[in-house]
Amino acid sequence: MKTLLIAGFGDVAARLVQQYAGQARFIGLIRRPERVAELRALGVTPYVGDLDDPASLRRLPRVDGVLHLAPPPGEGKTDPRTTHLLHALSRHGRPGALVYISTSGVYGDCGGNWVSETREVAPVNGRAVRRVDAERQLRRWGEKLGVQISILRAPGIYAADRLPLERIKRGTPALVAADDSYTNHIHADDLARLAWAALFRGRSQRIYHAVDAHPLKMGDWFDSCADAFGLPRPPRVKREEAEKVLSEALLSFLRESRQLSNTRTTRELRLKYRYPTSDDLLRELRPAPAETLPPGQIALF
Repeated sequence: MKTLLIAGFGDVAARLVQQYAGQARFIGLIRRPERVAELRALGVTPYVGDLDDPASLRRLPRVDGVLHLAPPPGEGKTDPRTTHLLHALSRHGRPGALVYISTSGVYGDCGGNWVSETREVAPVNGRAVRRVDAERQLRRWGEKLGVQISILRAPGIYAADRLPLERIKRGTPALVAADDSYTNHIHADDLARLAWAALFRGRSQRIYHAVDAHPLKMGDWFDSCADAFGLPRPPRVKREEAEKVLSEALLSFLRESRQLSNTRTTRELRLKYRYPTSDDLLRELRPAPAETLPPGQIALF
């Protein structure tokens, strides 16, 4: 049975472990000792270490594969966390494969056009710049040591408990259709399954789009969520008005528009999505209509 290290143990990592329990030995890298019991309850061996502190990684054991889910720091142009992880892994013998979950933001604004994995990166914001640095570090390291590196570029991750309902309830506006940006999605369970598939079926030094097959304009995504939960749809405003009323963080997403193709992902990783579109989840969550009672009959329960 292979031993796998998961760096950056969050929601997607927990979903992966639950789906593939018994198929590998998992070691989870966590910063906070208080999470030890949480990982043990999932059947994961905890390793308390900090990617910002190289000394804390010296005892990392040799592993067969790595799932690198840790984000870069919140500032700067490089990702020293990935640097520290690779140095630690190199000390104890190389793993056979490493999967990194990156971001589709590395492409910048593509004007709503379809994007394949061969498109040149053009990061605009700091988050994406740091992700590009991490990707380049990983590919150089993999080529040097002969490690199979698979990079999954993921967009907005959703799940039943990861929907923009609070934003919708606040009435935060969306853009009118003519000004709106395309966005891509992936269910958290499918992202976990794609990471697992890439670990065992990914091609060396390969980029994959971890997206479903249904890009949406952002306002349509919010409308679909609102409709599923019986909430008022967000008001629509023109881009000029949005620049005045929305936060810079929200605007950074609205300024980039692209539609990502997942053809390579489905052909090479051969994964059948549980949620081929976000509507598949919303249909599951939509409350069933109340049963119609004959006239005059009173429901007792």
